[in-house]
Amino acid sequence: MPKRFPTRVLFLSLVLAGLGTIAWQAWSWWAWAASPPLPETTAEAKPLNLSIPPGTSAQEIGQDLETLGLIRSAQAWNLWSRWLMFKDADGGFQAGTYQLAKTQSMPDIAAQIWAGDIAQASFTIPEGWAIRDMAQYFEQAGYFSAQEFIDATNQVSTAAYPWLPNTTPVAGFPRLEGYLFPDTYQIPVGSSIQPEFVIKQMLDRFEQIALPIYQQQGKSTLNLAEWVTLASLVEKESVVPAERQRIAGVFYNRLRLQMPLASDPTVEYAFGIEQTPDTPLTYRQVEMPSPYNTYVNVGLPPAPIASPGKASLEATLTPEATDYLYFVARYDGTHVFSRTLAEHQAAQEAIHDQRESAQPNVQ
Repeated sequence: MPKRFPTRVLFLSLVLAGLGTIAWQAWSWWAWAASPPLPETTAEAKPLNLSIPPGTSAQEIGQDLETLGLIRSAQAWNLWSRWLMFKDADGGFQAGTYQLAKTQSMPDIAAQIWAGDIAQASFTIPEGWAIRDMAQYFEQAGYFSAQEFIDATNQVSTAAYPWLPNTTPVAGFPRLEGYLFPDTYQIPVGSSIQPEFVIKQMLDRFEQIALPIYQQQGKSTLNLAEWVTLASLVEKESVVPAERQRIAGVFYNRLRLQMPLASDPTVEYAFGIEQTPDTPLTYRQVEMPSPYNTYVNVGLPPAPIASPGKASLEATLTPEATDYLYFVARYDGTHVFSRTLAEHQAAQEAIHDQRESAQPNVQ
């Protein structure tokens, strides 16, 4: 007679089978809930912005994520949140605006918000921009008005930046001209950006990058204000990087000989003129009186005319040893350099004739 299968063993087997089924179902649910709602190749992979105000609970974040379709289950989010809090009792989800995509897994989204990896926007200030250029840029980008930015540049306390030259600004010209460092800056998405915030970033960047360049060389005959001013002229005159040190060398020679620097960009800056190859400066314009006009005044202008970049700042401290005293633009970014006025005038005439011959004949 066969032995009967013990009832206890049968019961245990059924229990284990049931637990296995439950565990498999739980694992399958978790794998589904934690996975990205959409595959990476979908057209709906465009990132979405989620703003989390301070004090938002983990449960509220999960509900917002589920509503946006960024996670499959707020319930799974709550379970994962508890696990994160168990692992890192001192951590927590950070307030801010986040760029999240439906192609991210739930644990990846949780890790991003836990770390405070907020979305960043950026703005870029090119080398050679004056404050009025920056002001127009910020206004067109919708940050704040041009006048708000210009006003804010004149209200910065020198106590916060004791290295700023203590010079009396020329009436009608921004006091911080030249010291708002040209670079790319990151700003939090969704935040209300004020002019003071932007100005602080750019002054801090000047302090971090430009100021050490001047302090470490230790042998310049120029003080800080003169250095930045001359570098701004080099920046505006230089198009081809290889010519920066040579242009700086020409300016040093003219300063040493007490010759007017005769730099077109100073006239453009002084009177708000923008010359082009077809509409160059006139004799009348270069003779108009202004402290910034380096055709009628010997020496440097009273302050920078733009924000020089790192390369122009360095070139101004290491000018080329040259006997050139003049240069004229070829309109292709390069210049013809000359030692005498006669050579310079001949170069000007040759460039003019070449440009005239290149113009189409109009009958």
